[in-house]
Amino acid sequence: MNKEINNFKTLAQAIEFFADPENAHRLMVQLRWPDGQVCCPNCGSFRVRYIQTRRQWECREQHPTRRFSLKTGTIMEESPLPLKTWLAALWMEVNCKNSISSYEIHRALGITQKSAWFLLHRIRFAIKNNSFEKVGGSGTVIEADETFVGGKAEFMHLKRRKKVVVGRGSGGSLNKTAVVGLLDRHSDKHSKVRAVVLEGHVNRKALHAVIHKHVEPGTHLITDAHPGYEKLGSDYIHSFIDHAEKYVDGIVHTNGLENFWSLFKRCIKGTHVSVEPFHLAAYLDSEAFRFNNRKVKDGDRFALALDGISGKRLTYKTLIGQNDPEGRSESGSAGASA
Repeated sequence: MNKEINNFKTLAQAIEFFADPENAHRLMVQLRWPDGQVCCPNCGSFRVRYIQTRRQWECREQHPTRRFSLKTGTIMEESPLPLKTWLAALWMEVNCKNSISSYEIHRALGITQKSAWFLLHRIRFAIKNNSFEKVGGSGTVIEADETFVGGKAEFMHLKRRKKVVVGRGSGGSLNKTAVVGLLDRHSDKHSKVRAVVLEGHVNRKALHAVIHKHVEPGTHLITDAHPGYEKLGSDYIHSFIDHAEKYVDGIVHTNGLENFWSLFKRCIKGTHVSVEPFHLAAYLDSEAFRFNNRKVKDGDRFALALDGISGKRLTYKTLIGQNDPEGRSESGSAGASA
């Protein structure tokens, strides 16, 4: 089954395959339980029976949630949308180079825009990089760079401009969201990126915290001349390029990350138009997934994304900030970003 998916070359082939409920069912069963032994996702018991008429399983152990389906224990849990809709949306999100908007999913798959927005955020949650391993190490080169994401004040409505512009007159500054990226050059034959959203000011304390958390000591670290990267020499081999003088000095440059920032901002401006800072990390993770897997075929990229759907759950209340385990305040709405 996985070999068949890997051979998909177009969205039309994927939709035709998943339109058959039996194909979608077999795919999900093989994905959830590759060894062929179905177990209860609530208690872990293998003593289960399959109910053909309901396409569900029932656990023989005594507990409140004995019945479960293919969606239980995945990002699809409690979703009324059929598997063919989920799998088609997943294909488009991971294979469309500039991402896909919820309005486009709404028109293409025949669901409401609010459902499409929630569905896409759950897909982005599935492909999020949850690795705790640090990048780099002795003999490797890591680029570090920061950028700011947000609209231009000149294109904003007056009410919006008053909310996001800090200060008065010509000295006022636009309150944008800061993002820090780390690019591992030629990792697994091509460069890979890891990016995080910064909360607060872009200063030495914040930048050093990100680098020490994600980069192994002894790495050759290349940055621009931002003063926040100073005094890294004791833990890293630090080289920097002053963009006021030149952009490349041998291997010392940050052009790899500049390329990623260009792709990411094209995705935001061209496809989603507006993204709330509260949700920015999800869009950043999605773009990093497409960038890091850009060398594989569409079918392989789709299969990689499918591997991440199990064991994850994102509720709507958590998504909009009403029930956030990290304690973030409520922000955003179904129409906050496309």
